[in-house]
Amino acid sequence: MDTDYKVIIEFKDVYKSFNGILVHNGINLSILEGEIISLLGGSGSGKSVLLKELIGLMKPDKGDIILLDNNVTQMNEEALIALREHIGMLFQGAALFDSLTVFENIAYPLREHLKLTEKEIQERVAEKLHLVGLSGIEKKMPDELSGGMKKRVGLARAIATEPEIILYDEPTTGLDPMTAQRINDLIIELQKKLGITTIVVTHDLHCVKTVSDRIAMLHEGKIVAVGTWEELVTSNIQVVQDFIGGKYFM
Repeated sequence: MDTDYKVIIEFKDVYKSFNGILVHNGINLSILEGEIISLLGGSGSGKSVLLKELIGLMKPDKGDIILLDNNVTQMNEEALIALREHIGMLFQGAALFDSLTVFENIAYPLREHLKLTEKEIQERVAEKLHLVGLSGIEKKMPDELSGGMKKRVGLARAIATEPEIILYDEPTTGLDPMTAQRINDLIIELQKKLGITTIVVTHDLHCVKTVSDRIAMLHEGKIVAVGTWEELVTSNIQVVQDFIGGKYFM
């Protein structure tokens, strides 16, 4: 990445344990404005916990998390809610409201967080659906959509408020290879068009290779390697070699 890019997220010596089991053992990671960074790690390595700590849904036992010049670990719930308006998230199962139309699903965060007229909401929903290649499906219900379409509607909802940061939790899980590639392409396209800082948690090494500017690998509670795909592939760190080579399940 260009060294002129500024740090927009920083994990500083973050520790977290559950029932005496250490999940984060001094996590240190800086994320740059406008980059796509993927988090890799074995099952239980704390990738998703890191995202929850970032948006204040969980608090680390120790350490600081700086997000947009705010220390998330020291903020109250009211301040966290305001901060979350700058963040979009695509959940693993898209997490659409089954009883709402596509339009109402995407309009939901707009009504919750922004003061827009109904006409502005309609225009924003149409614009975001166009961005994800699904123009004209506003009236459909989630059960009328394929898995890939649900992911794209979830993505349209995640970017509806025009956030500065977007988090993807397993964006290609459960999708056929062609649909997964479309989601990968969308991640890159949205980052380029909107300049969004992007964090991807995924089990899909093809996704990691395709979309990432940098990759951070978690192992035994620490970040053991950060770099481009090429740098990780040629790394002399044994656990990285084993992981990339498929000896670990993510």
